Amino acid sequence: MSTPDSNSHVFEAAPAEADVSQQIRDISEVPAIEVITTAAVHLMSAAAVKLGLAAEDNAEELKDLDEARKLITALAGLVTAAAPEIGSQHAGPLRDGLRSLQLAFREESVIPDAPGKGPGEKYTGAVN
Repeated sequence: MSTPDSNSHVFEAAPAEADVSQQIRDISEVPAIEVITTAAVHLMSAAAVKLGLAAEDNAEELKDLDEARKLITALAGLVTAAAPEIGSQHAGPLRDGLRSLQLAFREESVIPDAPGKGPGEKYTGAVN
């Protein structure tokens, strides 16, 4: 049988909420340029894996060109939009990495996209 006390709920801040507050304080100290470049690097890494470019033995099994297309397009949008904000010093290497992924995608595709229709090319222009 339950007692009234056993059915009542008292809200107590969970340790997870304290962690979130700390993370919010921590992220507030990170410059925007670092957040943008970190996001871009994560997109690049994920796209490379989906292109089968991982260094792992099962890289071919991880290949998924549909997923790679989405990641490369998202990366192209981010790099294109962020370039004026982050400056050429940071945007240049991101553009180079993006272009390499776009070319790798073209090489991996059984049926190549028309020029300007590849992943992210609506943001970057045709990549050859």
